[in-house]
This record gives sequence, C-alpha cells and structure tokens, in this order.
Amino acid sequence: MTPSLGIVRLKHEVHVEEPVRIIYDWKLARVIDDDNEVIDELYWNRISTKALVNRLYDLQSGRMSSEARSLKERFPDATVDALGVLSYSGWPELSEEEVRKFTAASTRLAKRGVADSSGDIDRRLDMLVSANNELRASWTTLEARCIEWVGLFLSELDLDTDRREIPVIVSSSSSINEVSEKFGVADTCHQPSEDEWLVLKSHAQTVVDLTETLSNHEEAIRVLANDYLPSLSALIGPIGAAKLVVLAGGRERLARMPSGSLQVLGANAAMAAHRRGAPLLNMGRFYFLCLQLAVALAGFVEKSLDIWREKPVLLLE
Repeated sequence: MTPSLGIVRLKHEVHVEEPVRIIYDWKLARVIDDDNEVIDELYWNRISTKALVNRLYDLQSGRMSSEARSLKERFPDATVDALGVLSYSGWPELSEEEVRKFTAASTRLAKRGVADSSGDIDRRLDMLVSANNELRASWTTLEARCIEWVGLFLSELDLDTDRREIPVIVSSSSSINEVSEKFGVADTCHQPSEDEWLVLKSHAQTVVDLTETLSNHEEAIRVLANDYLPSLSALIGPIGAAKLVVLAGGRERLARMPSGSLQVLGANAAMAAHRRGAPLLNMGRFYFLCLQLAVALAGFVEKSLDIWREKPVLLLE
C-alpha cells in the first residue's frame, strides 16, 4: 500500500561500517552499499504537477532532492551519486499516474525554459548574428549573380563603379534598354526574352530587398551590442563585438577566455587544417578586427592631418 505521508522513512536507525552511496531521482532516494543492498530510503509522495515542475528544475540545476539531503544528514560519510540510478537495476518502475504527471511536468518545464531564454542576451545575440550571417551569405551569392547577369547584356557597363546601383535600377526598369539608358551605355545587341527579363528583374528586386533586410539586422545588432557590450563595442565596433561574443559562447566565457584562445578565436578551419599538417595560424577574428580598426584609425588620422594642413582653423572649430 502506498504511504500517505509526504516523506516516508522505512528504516529509522541504521548503523553501517562499510562505504555506502546515495542515489536518487525525483521521487525516491536510497542509501545502498557496495553490493547494491538497500540500507535506507525515502519516498516523496505528495506529487502534484506544479511541485514536480519545481523539483525537476532543481534537479536539472544540479541540486539534490529533499530526500537525498535528509539521507545525507543521516549518513554524512556517504557518497552522493546523482547518476547512480542509471546503473542500478533494482530501481522501482513508475506507475501510469506517475508517468502521466512526469510527462506533464516535463512539458511545462520545457515551456518555462523557452520563456526564460528570451531574457538571455547571449542567446538573442546568437540568433541575430547567425541570421545575419545566413542572410549575408545569400545576399553575396545573389548580388554577384545579378551583377554578372546584367553585365552579360551590357558589356560597356562598369560593374565595379556602378555595382551598388545596378540591382536598384534593374528592379525599377521596364526593359534592359531602359537600364542601358539610365546608365548611359550602348544598348545590348541581343535582347532577353520577356520571361527572361522578368526573372532578371525579380532577381534584382530580391537583392534590393535582402539589402534592406541586412541593414535592419545589422542595426538591431548594433543597438543590442552597444547596450550589452559597451566597452568592447567602443573598441572594435558593435558588429565585431557581437560576433566575438557568439564565437566565444557568451559574454562571460569571452571575459574568462585565456589570451591564447582569444588569439585564435574564430579560426576553427585553420586550426583543423593545422592538425592535418598545415602551418599554424597565429591570429583569429579578434586580431583581424583590431587590424581593421587600426587601418581605419590610420586613415582617419591621415585625413585629419591633410585637412589640418589645408585649413587648420576647421579642426579648431
């Protein structure tokens, strides 16, 4: 018969001399010896879904159950084995009612975890940066294809100087001749079919839309990174700071990362190649970002000096 008490102690006083260990799960804790003989045990009997959710959360966080703590007080020399249940063959099976409550509690716990994760800035930065990287990869391929496609018809078009304007103008034009007229180049010798032109125009519109989406993504990253990583954002920029945090697995892990690991952070492919015999890479994304910053600062200083030489009063004002 199942006891009605919240915690049931089957054996009140036990004196043992041999080493014992405590194994437990969410409903039961036992003290067993080296021969897997049960010396003492405590049951949790007041099972409700809400209480079970809290209990499973505590166990997931590495805490012991109240029954295991009580047994630890009775057997202070016992070894606590949180995973001992997995190798113990005599553990009692769950009843149908207990399985139902455990399933319901697990579902609630999972939903709580998803809800709590929205407050994890590291996770949100990971989502933003990963989505931005995927969009950037798609945009790079589509944009290059659009430029190459238009250049196939308009051979006189400067694909480097007019690169940014090409998708915008193509998407807003009604024909390839209108595109050539806006750029001031000769018309194509071979006109695309109507269906081909519509596909090309749609492709260019996709590039334009992706460009705007990328801009919105990067602006969201800047806002979040400037608030969450103000010092690092000031040093290497908010986009670079967000990427470093994502590569490191979080702000706290990045702060604790040794300098040697930080030096090659983001150079996973190079490190894997080094294990196969390639030369060792001595810098990763952080050093690359710092190099970019140094080049930008050098350009700014040089430009400022040029202005100073021409009009010194401007800088003073």
